[in-house]
Amino acid sequence: MSESTDPASPADQIAAGYAFTGPALELGALLWDGACLPDRQIRIPLSMLNRHGLVAGATGTGKTKTLQLIAEQLSAGGVPVFLADIKGDVSGISVPGTANDKIAERAKEVGRPWEAAGFPSEFYSLGGIGPGIPLRATVTSFGPVLMSKVLQLNQTQEQSLGLIFHYADTKGLELIDLKDLRAVVAFLVSDQGKAELKGIGGLSTVTAGVILRALTAFEQQGASEFFGEPEFDTGEFLRTAPDGRGLVSVLELPAVQDKPQLFSTFLMWLLADLYTDLPEVGDLERPKLVFFFDEAHLLFSGASKAFLESITQTVRLIRSKGIGVFFVTQTPKDVPADVLAQLGNRVQHALRAFTPDDAKALKATVKTFPNSAYDLEELLTQLGTGEAVITVLSEKGAPTPVAATRLRAPQSLMGPIDAAALDAAVKSSLLYSRYAEPVDRESAYERISAEQAAAEAAAETAAAGAEAEKQAKEAAKAARSAPKPDPSLAQQVVGSGLFRSLARSIGTQLGREISRSIFGTAKRRR
Repeated sequence: MSESTDPASPADQIAAGYAFTGPALELGALLWDGACLPDRQIRIPLSMLNRHGLVAGATGTGKTKTLQLIAEQLSAGGVPVFLADIKGDVSGISVPGTANDKIAERAKEVGRPWEAAGFPSEFYSLGGIGPGIPLRATVTSFGPVLMSKVLQLNQTQEQSLGLIFHYADTKGLELIDLKDLRAVVAFLVSDQGKAELKGIGGLSTVTAGVILRALTAFEQQGASEFFGEPEFDTGEFLRTAPDGRGLVSVLELPAVQDKPQLFSTFLMWLLADLYTDLPEVGDLERPKLVFFFDEAHLLFSGASKAFLESITQTVRLIRSKGIGVFFVTQTPKDVPADVLAQLGNRVQHALRAFTPDDAKALKATVKTFPNSAYDLEELLTQLGTGEAVITVLSEKGAPTPVAATRLRAPQSLMGPIDAAALDAAVKSSLLYSRYAEPVDRESAYERISAEQAAAEAAAETAAAGAEAEKQAKEAAKAARSAPKPDPSLAQQVVGSGLFRSLARSIGTQLGREISRSIFGTAKRRR
C-alpha cells in the first residue's frame, strides 16, 4: 500500500472524498501506508456539522484536543460552541497557546502553519458549585423523565413521578426547587391530599417513600444548588462575539465530576431546552450551535426506555433547529444503536485491546464504519496520540471514505488557565450579575405550607369550640344534679305548720295586719 501519484491510487481516492467546495473545518493530513501526506487534507463541511457526530477513543488518545481543535475552527467560522469541561483542562481555549518544538513539528507534518490564538469564551458552573456563571433549572422544566434518571428511579416510580408533575401542573403549583417537589409528594400521601389523585391513579405510600428518600440522598449530594431561579436561558449559548466569531461556552465540571448522573442528565436538559425553544430552520450553511456532549456513556448508563426514547427523538429532530451534537466517549458501543445511526461524522481515536472485552469492543467498533481500504482492526490499535480514523458526511450528505488522519494542533492553550484568570473572566461577564444570585420566590412549598398552616389553625379552632361546648354541657349537667340550697328564714316560717295553723285561725284585725305585712300587701281601709 505504498503512496502513488496515480489518480486511481487508494490515497488519492480517499483524499478526493474530502475535496469540498464550500467552507470546511481542516482536521489534518491523510495517513497512508505509514506516511503522513500533507497535500491530502481531511476536512468536515461546515454545513454538515448539524448532522451530528461522535468523537471516541481510549483515555489519553487525544479526544479533548480534538474537541478543542474543532471548537476553535467553529468559533473562527462564526459558529457558537458548547463544551463540557469534565477535567478542567479546556479553559485554555480562551487564551493563545504557547509554541514549542512538538507543535512546530506537527504543523510541518500536516502541512499547515500554526499561529497562537485565543477564542471568545464564557465559563459556567452547575448551580454555582465551582468557578463559573451559575446554571440553574427549575424542577418543572427539568421534567419527570430527566428527574427520574437523576434519582435513579425504576419504571413504576418514574410513572408515579410523572403523575406528581401532572398534578402540580394542573393545580398551578410551581415546582421551582427540590423542596417544592418534596412538599407536593408529601402532601399527596397525607390524609388531606390522598383524595386528590384518586381520579387519576393514586400514589402509593411505598412509592412516595422511595421518591422522598431518593430526593433526600440527592440533596445530600449538594444537588439542591442546581435547581431554582433564575433559570438559565439556553439561548445565551447562541451568541457571537463583537468580531463575529462564535462564542465558546465552557461548562466547568471538575467540582461535580464525582456526580456523573447529575451532570450528564443536566447536559441533556440543556440540549432538550434548546430543542424546545428554537424554531425550525431546516438545513443551514452553518449551524446555529454545535454541542459537545462529553462522557456520553454516563448519560446512557442505566437509562430507562422512556429516557432513551427522549434522547433519540431529541437528537433526531434537533438537526432541523440548526443544532449539531457530538457525543464524546470511549467506544461507539457506549451509544445506543438508534442514536449512533444518526451520527454522520465520526472521529475515532485509538482503542486498546488488552482484554477479551477490549477485543470485543474493537470488533464492534470496526463494524460501525463503512467499508475501508484500511485494516481497521489493526489500525485502530496502532494510532498514535493525536491521530484518528475519520469519516464524515460530504456536502451532498454521503459518507466520505474512511481516512486515517494526523490531526492539527489546537491554536489555543492546551491546558487550563490559572484560577485567578478564570475567576476574573467569570466576574467580568455581562451574564454574571443576571444569574449569580439565587432567587427564592413563592412556589409549591410556600403554598402548601400556607394551606397546611391554615388547615391546622382551623382544626385547632374547631377543636377549641368542641371543647368549650363539651364543658358547657358538663356544667349544665352538674347544675341539674347539684343539691338544692337551704330555704331562707322567711321560707322556713311560711312553710311551717304553726304558721299555716295560725293563718287559718286568726280572724282578728291583728292577724290580718300581720299577714299583709308579711306579703307586702297594703292595709285595707274600713
